[in-house]
This record gives sequence, C-alpha cells and structure tokens, in this order.
Amino acid sequence: MRHFVEAQKRVVVFSPDNTPVVFVDTGDEVVFETLDCFSNQIRTCEDRLESLDWNQVNPATGPVFVNGAEPGDVLEVQILDVKVREQGVMATGKGLGPLGERFEAYYTKIVKIENSKAIFNDLELNVEPMVGVIGVAPKEGTINCGTPGSHGGNMDTRYIKKGARVFLPVFVKGGLLALGDLHALMGDGEVCGTGVEVAGEVVTVIKVRKDLKLRNPMVVCDGKVFAIASAKTLDEAVKEAVCDMFEFVMSRTNMSSEELVMLFRIVGNTEISQVVDPLVTARFSMPMDVLERLGVSI
Repeated sequence: MRHFVEAQKRVVVFSPDNTPVVFVDTGDEVVFETLDCFSNQIRTCEDRLESLDWNQVNPATGPVFVNGAEPGDVLEVQILDVKVREQGVMATGKGLGPLGERFEAYYTKIVKIENSKAIFNDLELNVEPMVGVIGVAPKEGTINCGTPGSHGGNMDTRYIKKGARVFLPVFVKGGLLALGDLHALMGDGEVCGTGVEVAGEVVTVIKVRKDLKLRNPMVVCDGKVFAIASAKTLDEAVKEAVCDMFEFVMSRTNMSSEELVMLFRIVGNTEISQVVDPLVTARFSMPMDVLERLGVSI
C-alpha cells in the first residue's frame, strides 16, 4: 500500500508521546513531504537566523507507526527517491561551525536549483539530494530533531540518499518514524552549519526487521555498509561506530577478533558526517563485497 504524509504533519522532537499521523504495514511505500530545516521561514537573503522562530527549526514529517514493530526490532527504510524544490537556503555566521569565531553577524544565501544543478554564484554544482534527519522515538523522554543519537535524528550523513537503506533500532511500539531536513548538496562535516537546505519529498519503503539487533543506526549505500554513531566528541563517536561494526561483523563470521581488527585497518574507513550539531556524528564503513565474502549480509 502507498501512503502520503503532508509536511504539515510534522514534529520538532522525537518522543514516545508523539501521536502517529499514519499507520502502515511492513513493506508499505510511504512518501514524506518535507519543509526545509528552517520550516521554510527563510525566503530571501534579507531573512536572517536571528529572526527565526527557533521552535520550528529542523521539523521532521511524521511520525509513522509501523504495525508489528516492537522494541528490540529494527526498521529498514529503503529510500527510493529524494526530490528537492527549486530554491535552497544556506546560512552561516557567528558561532556556527569551526570558523564561527571569525564572524560577527549572520549571513544568508539563496541557492537556486535548476536542471539538477545548484547555482552558487557562477558555479553550477551537481545536486546530490540527501536526508539530514531520520529517526524513531527514544524509549523515554524527548530529543529535539536537531540532535542525533542512537534513535537516528539529525545525523546529517550524505549517504542517506536515493538508493540507500537505513536501519534504525526500535525503542517503542510502532517505532514512530519521522524524517526531514533535506539537502540538495552537502559535504562531510557541514562545517558552516548548513548544507543547501531545501524542502522536498522522500519516497520510501519501510520494513520491520526482526532478524537484526542494533544499538545505533546503520546505512547501506554505494556498495558500503556504514555504522553511524553520535557523541559529544569525535573521538567518542568514532570509537562507538567502530565498536558497532566490530560487533556486527563478529556475530556473523568465525574470523578471530585480532584478524578482524586488521581487516578493518586495511579496507575500513573512519569518516565524519557532521561537527555542528549538539552531538557530533561519525561513521565507520566497510566494503559490502568484502563483508559478503565473509558471509556477512544485512
């Protein structure tokens, strides 16, 4: 069955108390219409960050209740397509990102998107649409949509795009999946505080996986498997991502731990997703073909 969720049906926090906007079965197709990360509040270069209603920042469309999903299960979200609108927004300035101390004010830039190109001054850059926020409800409490964690959230990982499969641990009945914060283009790190923020539409297929156990999100895309972790520091996030991948592979192969660590060293890669959110996000990747030769699949 196919479901369409309008952008007006959105949340700004992930919470077990959020009311589901639609109930779906495993294997259903769900189309999420999304606002940009500023809830479409910025329309011109004269609109500044200081004038925003920050209570509306980083909205996620949903949540979606997936029938049959129970705590301890995993939601597999296959991203069939990410479509973006014709105008994107960028913003940077005081206190934003590694260079934030160099600025005294905020700066806004409108980026037109035409023929699958982002027009940045005289540069025409190929768009690579991706999903910044995708997550489920935590077991208890609330987590704002701008913060990443084991529930997913604002991971700002550029491999969460068309063709990807995103795996999220389930903490509450139904999962309560929501997503948003699309980018037409964003490099690793998101060092100025934003990518090309844009409204759009994400086409997904959602499945309940009872054969998987994860403590943090994983992503499969472009022939790689990514373990994703968020923490207060990059050192902590990297350690957690590598440990997650280690446990995932070790549980599916008879390779010794010493040899597996050595294999990680020669074909695995530690990568940065973002360094600008309340928690930073790192990922550790392994080539899918190598894992498959070890008998590991996901």
